[in-house]
Amino acid sequence: MRRGIRSAARVATAALALVAAACTIEDASDKRAADSAAAATANGAVETPASSGTVVPQPAPGSAQTTTPATGAAGDSTAAAAGTVADSGAPAGAKSTPATGNLSPDSVDVGRTSKAALLPVASTRIEVDLNGRTLTVFDGDKSVGSYRVAVGSKEWPTQTGEWSITQVVWNPEWIPPKNEAWAEAKDPKKPGAPDNPLGRAQLVYDPPRTVHGTNEPQSIGKAVSHGSIRLSNADVVKVARQLMDVTGVKKDDAWYRQVQQNRTEKMPVDLPQRVPIRVF
Repeated sequence: MRRGIRSAARVATAALALVAAACTIEDASDKRAADSAAAATANGAVETPASSGTVVPQPAPGSAQTTTPATGAAGDSTAAAAGTVADSGAPAGAKSTPATGNLSPDSVDVGRTSKAALLPVASTRIEVDLNGRTLTVFDGDKSVGSYRVAVGSKEWPTQTGEWSITQVVWNPEWIPPKNEAWAEAKDPKKPGAPDNPLGRAQLVYDPPRTVHGTNEPQSIGKAVSHGSIRLSNADVVKVARQLMDVTGVKKDDAWYRQVQQNRTEKMPVDLPQRVPIRVF
């Protein structure tokens, strides 16, 4: 009888020991989970269960997030492309004409070429015939002026293509292009300087390509420039004023007299409309 009681007591004691051990293990597990959650919160992350049942760290609300795109992922490459367009400031689908390797034109103001596609198109357009060495101004389909020009030499040909004139620069300055042998010994020329090769005005269409005046009127009608298109000073002044008038830049006669008299003062004017120009 006593042996039976002692055996039952041993069994009960062993059972109580097993229950205590299980509680200790559970408490330790709970403590580790609590410690892990506290550490994740301190690092700015919140744990959310993934569909697979694993725990995936997620950024806490309001915290910065850094995403590393997977190589070759279609969604990531699309997002990267969209970011490139936004960062560049160029309109989606905008096209540009690559510069030729041998082009070394005169220095110009860049103007607003990156925004050219956003401007409305003017009723006036310009066509430059390199073989005929003429520049013709059209109002619709009607020619409203034709002028003789100088164009690029065989070594520095004028590039053909289609662009838009977006800026007129009165009394431009000239800065010798870098890394060009022909310009190494040349000094910059201030606005209005007698030896400034840009003359009285520039029509900016695809920097550094421009239509501009000249300090060498004898060059008109010849293929002698470094890629730019030259007009006589009288003609470039006339065309520049015409483009400003037709695109809505209204200036009176007094303004034009002043800008031509104050030849040492550079005066860039952005056009509110783009004037198409075709060089062929």
